[in-house]
Amino acid sequence: MTNAQVTALQYGLIGFFALWATLLIPQLIILHARHGQVRLRPVLTMAAVLLYGSMTLAVTFLPLPGPGAKRLSQTVQLNPFQWVADIHTELLKHGLPAADWFTTQTFQQATMNVLLFVPLGFFARTLWKRGLIGTTLLGLAASLLIEITQLTANFGTAPYVYRIFDVDDLLNNTGGAMLGWIAGALLLSLVLKPVPSPVEQPLRRERIDFAQAR
Repeated sequence: MTNAQVTALQYGLIGFFALWATLLIPQLIILHARHGQVRLRPVLTMAAVLLYGSMTLAVTFLPLPGPGAKRLSQTVQLNPFQWVADIHTELLKHGLPAADWFTTQTFQQATMNVLLFVPLGFFARTLWKRGLIGTTLLGLAASLLIEITQLTANFGTAPYVYRIFDVDDLLNNTGGAMLGWIAGALLLSLVLKPVPSPVEQPLRRERIDFAQAR
């Protein structure tokens, strides 16, 4: 993890605490008004969603470029699975054996892009009850919005484009959302596993002894 990514995560954590502190009291008031008590689960759920959103925005847009930052030579990458070729290029550049492909920065970055959207797919299944297709479209739309924002230099608020519009990010993010949905579906199947009903015992025929005195 680079220093820039660590800095982004720190800002994301600060943003989370500031946002949560702002919304926590209103949420507690609403929960108490609706249910007569404060339930812990909705509080933790909102905290988890806010934490994920803050961290995602931080790592995708921060840090902003400084005055002396070097501009990108490439701002658009439209070749699907280009990261596979980039791994080979990085191995050759550093003289690494092919078996070390998983240690390359390119592979680690691709993995992080997948993991970045796993929580989104998990929330879509467990909290918002979305299907796999809906979750896939949600992941694609969210990733596309991020990429367009980066391509437009944060819609003109940044001095210049400082992140690459990468089609591989769209694929990896969407794949991560799908994996998160699968993980959520598996968890729900375990937690909400129906309890098997007791096997009904067949009615036994009572033997009647006609010789028995009545």
